[in-house]
Amino acid sequence: MSLRGDNLSNNQRRKMKSASRLYAVQALFQMEAQSQRIDRVIREFEMHRFGAVYEEGEYQDGDIDLFRALMTDAVSRQAEIDQMTDRALVAKWPIARIDPTLRALFRAAGAELVAKNTPPRVVISEFVDVARAFFPETKEPSFVNAVLDHMAREAVPEAF
Repeated sequence: MSLRGDNLSNNQRRKMKSASRLYAVQALFQMEAQSQRIDRVIREFEMHRFGAVYEEGEYQDGDIDLFRALMTDAVSRQAEIDQMTDRALVAKWPIARIDPTLRALFRAAGAELVAKNTPPRVVISEFVDVARAFFPETKEPSFVNAVLDHMAREAVPEAF
């Protein structure tokens, strides 16, 4: 399913990681919307999204390790990530009241931030791009940028 090995270019690896971030947001959204378990959703995405080809088009291949780490950390550290997100949101808008797609995005991004394996500015940039994919021509990407900047400064203060 997922391409592996040293023969991948840096550009291919970057695209795979970007796809995994997008898939993590979709999978977290699906888990919440359909009350599904993490193992089932991970298996479904790995089998039916990562590099899959259908009549309507082809899905980008992804970095399975990053996808699994984002999913696992987003679920196992959800309370911590949600609290960090709440602190970054305006007091009148706790995470429970925001759009479910944004909630999934903040959980996936928060998982990557608290893991501290990726520079925070890369995480912010990547997830703002994910927001653009879901919310083209709206203000949500700017909102996501502001919230993630706040979250990153809390999770990885030494990077700023």
